[in-house]
Amino acid sequence: MIFDVGYLILVTALLLAVFGVIAGFWGGRQRHPSLVDSSFHAVYAVAALVLLAASILWYGLLTDKFQVNYVWNHSEKALPTFYKFSALWGGQAGSLLFWTLILSVYSVIVATMFRRKQLGQMPFVNAVLLITSGFFLTLLVFAENPFKQSGFLPPDGQGLNPLLQNYWMVIHPVMLYTGYVGLAVPFAFAMGALFSKNLGNQWVRTVRRWTLIPWVFLGAGILMGSQWAYMELGWGGYWAWDPVENASFLPWLTATAFLHSIIIQERRGILKVWNVALIACTYFLVILGTFTTRSGIIESVHSFARSSVGIYFLVFLSISIITFLWLLFDRLPLLRSENEIDSVSSRESAFLVNNWLFTGLAFSTLWGTFFPMFSEILTGRRISVNAPWFNKVNGPLFLLLLLMMGVGPLLGWRRTSAEVMRKQFTWPVLGAVLFAGIFAYFSPRLYPTIGLSVCVLVIGTIIQEFVRGVIARRAVTNENPVAALFSLTRRNGQRYGGYIVHLAIVMIGVAVIGNTFYQSTTNVNLRKDQSVSLAGYTLTFTGLESEHTSNRTEFSAHVAVFGPKGQSLGTVSPGRNIYDKTPDQPTSEVGLRMSPGDDIYVVLNGWQDDGSSATFTIFINPLTVWMWIGGIVLVLGTLICIWPNPARKEERMPAQAGALADTAA
Repeated sequence: MIFDVGYLILVTALLLAVFGVIAGFWGGRQRHPSLVDSSFHAVYAVAALVLLAASILWYGLLTDKFQVNYVWNHSEKALPTFYKFSALWGGQAGSLLFWTLILSVYSVIVATMFRRKQLGQMPFVNAVLLITSGFFLTLLVFAENPFKQSGFLPPDGQGLNPLLQNYWMVIHPVMLYTGYVGLAVPFAFAMGALFSKNLGNQWVRTVRRWTLIPWVFLGAGILMGSQWAYMELGWGGYWAWDPVENASFLPWLTATAFLHSIIIQERRGILKVWNVALIACTYFLVILGTFTTRSGIIESVHSFARSSVGIYFLVFLSISIITFLWLLFDRLPLLRSENEIDSVSSRESAFLVNNWLFTGLAFSTLWGTFFPMFSEILTGRRISVNAPWFNKVNGPLFLLLLLMMGVGPLLGWRRTSAEVMRKQFTWPVLGAVLFAGIFAYFSPRLYPTIGLSVCVLVIGTIIQEFVRGVIARRAVTNENPVAALFSLTRRNGQRYGGYIVHLAIVMIGVAVIGNTFYQSTTNVNLRKDQSVSLAGYTLTFTGLESEHTSNRTEFSAHVAVFGPKGQSLGTVSPGRNIYDKTPDQPTSEVGLRMSPGDDIYVVLNGWQDDGSSATFTIFINPLTVWMWIGGIVLVLGTLICIWPNPARKEERMPAQAGALADTAA
């Protein structure tokens, strides 16, 4: 009975979303206060109903209500509670409900924060958010009902996909969805600005933070997904240019371009059309990526089964794009640039090149992702585009992006004189050239030498900017260097937080270069106490053991690791999990020893003679740990960018006090 109620709750939420859309658009156009209020109330009501529906499905998962098809397909009695909870986003219908829940939470936060602000735009913002929620509710009501029941109670469920029974798959989808879904918010503000014709810089200032928040969640989610692939799939890598990986990466690229280009609009009043188009493309790529994952048109280890939701996505995406283009062309006279780019040697030019590179990366990734589908339509043969193609095309673009990260911040606005350029670039360039010479002497390989030298250049520019800022701060305040650094970062978080984000990207770049060009690997069969040497390390197989847990049997091999001088570096324990429900789908548990220089990465492939011998794949992955450290630094830098600026608060307070005094007088 309660699951029938759950379905009725989704139907009611859909009807309220439709009402909220009508109230938002009509109330915004007519400036009708009651209808505007109704759009806010609809946002709150839809969110409450979606939360209630999700809670009912969670109840079914946690209490083994296998008469619900979704519960039967994605859970079992022996499944740990941890994974029963995460099974909500482990299947098609549940993940769509989770998508809608996160968007509803975002919508409530936006509606609450802007309840008495920007009233000319907010009814339209509410309407656009409710349109997106309404679309996903339509899928849940008509195509993927999560509360569909079988009419009888099976004794047990089929269990969760073994690949999803990993702690990273509990937190990674939450982070990814929070980022993915949150990018609907800046799009809603952009559409609100277009509908209301309030196309000054106010909407840009508003959406900067509302883009940064989902952007950092999406970036962290992508890195967590890479960590899952690295730890769970056992192939020695973290990124394979898989279609679903690309689907999450595409909106991250365009959102990053948007975050850079809105700085130019705020500062110089240019690129207005470009910025609106960029954030709209980001939203469309989110919908396209969700379609890619759920339609089954592209094969991927991450995707859901083929289903009928694809046509819904295509119709919604087509209508959304046509509506946006019509509105954009109608508002073009209001989006004229106030200035032009004055010189090639300016920060505006560097940011523009940066945008071209980001969009070029997005286009090449999009083309490579969907090329198999296009080839099948045109030729009848499905021609896949694999990692070597992406690396060959996107690698140089990423390298140029790294270079522009070092060049852009050293250029001034409008025009940079030759003397200033000499002063800004001398030390970073000298450092990079010196590093290139030394590194090439010890490792004469062209591409990694160029890549790592560019990384050194960018690090040099970041250090230089911080050092000069601290020196200038100390000259004014006489603070000690640590206090000056803290104050500098605290009071100008957007600038120096951005530098920290750039440092994080450099760390990730270093990890990619190390893993790509210097990885060593071998496949070997070892008897107990037998050893193998690789890249200066010696690994000795010492034995195999097994243990049965709640729903699987865990086999673990023990491999002792010794360094180049014979010193013991500990033991790694690669494993293999055999699941009771799906014994034909074993999963790997990698044995891993991380260090700043190398990852020792061991995969257990199989064993013979009751564990007296075993087969391993061993990788030595140089510098890979810097990818995960870079992810932490990325989050830290973004938090600094988002954190409110105390100087601006101080500026506003006297202004507000003056306004109150004038009113009193």
